Amino acid sequence: MADPAAAPGWAGWRTVLWLGVVSLLADLVYEGARSITGPFLASLGASALTVGLVTGAGEAAALGFRLYSGPAVDRSGRYWRWMVVGYALTAVCVPLMALAPALGAAGLVFGAAMVLLERTGKAIRSPAKSVLLAVAARDVGRGRGFGVHKALDQTGAFLGPLLVAGVVALSLHQWAGLLVLAVPGALVLGVLAWMHTHIGDPGRAPEVIGVPLESLPGRFYVYAVACALTTVGLMTFGVISFHLVHERLVATAGVPVVYAAAMAADAVASLGTGFAYDRVGGGTLVVLPLVVAAVPFLVFTDRAGIAVAGVVLWGVATGVQDSTVKALVADLVPQTRLATAYGAFAAFQAVAALAGGGLAGWLYGGHRGALVGGIVVVQAVALVLLIGVLSRSRRGRRGRPTRR
Repeated sequence: MADPAAAPGWAGWRTVLWLGVVSLLADLVYEGARSITGPFLASLGASALTVGLVTGAGEAAALGFRLYSGPAVDRSGRYWRWMVVGYALTAVCVPLMALAPALGAAGLVFGAAMVLLERTGKAIRSPAKSVLLAVAARDVGRGRGFGVHKALDQTGAFLGPLLVAGVVALSLHQWAGLLVLAVPGALVLGVLAWMHTHIGDPGRAPEVIGVPLESLPGRFYVYAVACALTTVGLMTFGVISFHLVHERLVATAGVPVVYAAAMAADAVASLGTGFAYDRVGGGTLVVLPLVVAAVPFLVFTDRAGIAVAGVVLWGVATGVQDSTVKALVADLVPQTRLATAYGAFAAFQAVAALAGGGLAGWLYGGHRGALVGGIVVVQAVALVLLIGVLSRSRRGRRGRPTRR
């Protein structure tokens, strides 16, 4: 596969950094929206169960559709086309959510549909973007590459909720906070158009038919199951924000600020574990199930300070899950199957996200103790599986840069 940074002047780090800028702008859009999705849907008449199902289904769409988009990218080799279509869906659907309050009884259905379409856009673009990033980061260290990219990504995730919080506080309308996100959405597409004049698609992978899951290593599947179990424990922020507002721990306008703090922790965690991954290997990831298990103990309390600390810890776990976890995927499978592997990996997470969102929404009302205990048990299983994968791996990673 050709290096996506093959154009003159586009070394690995430059590609990583500009892909990070694109993600920064996109995160301004969809993370800004996600920071108020729970309260916004609730304002349209949604219950805790509905919020859990919609946000869980959204994450399932963002992950599950990659089972198709990943192999399709490998077959077509049209990485840029898939990325642009996916980013365009996000740039359009998020501002359209602002129309929901004006639609009366249909507002909840429309708002939920926009959430699902926006998340589907992420599924369309993610395998292609991950391949470009994994190939570009090959020579600089995949842990570092994914970590730095994620840090830029989370800079947008930090600023987006703050932007939304400011607009909501000034206008007293949640829809206004969504509408303003049309501006960074337009910038995303502009930067992509400029980048494409300097960087092209990687070389086309060999033709494959269907979804060649049998071609992926067995330890990849075990790893995918372990990470899916951590996803079950990582409840969607829609459920968490519903709790914060429902229990009057945080004002509605303050929820995006709390989410921004979680995204800042996300960025720091992705950088820290990314650099650690390039030094000590996949063993860095054993911390993930332990952190996930601790989150519900803190979040589901009646004390605002402790709950906010739980949200920050949730951000740490999310940072590891969305960055360093992906670096190990790239080191477990052949390069010609990277997009397919990311798609298959995401499919496991899709089922887990839907199950986790639905479970949290269902048990939240009267069985929070069972919810907390169940997450702890699931994380214990995830930890055992993860240790098994790492113990069978000769190095835990293959993308480590040569030391001089």
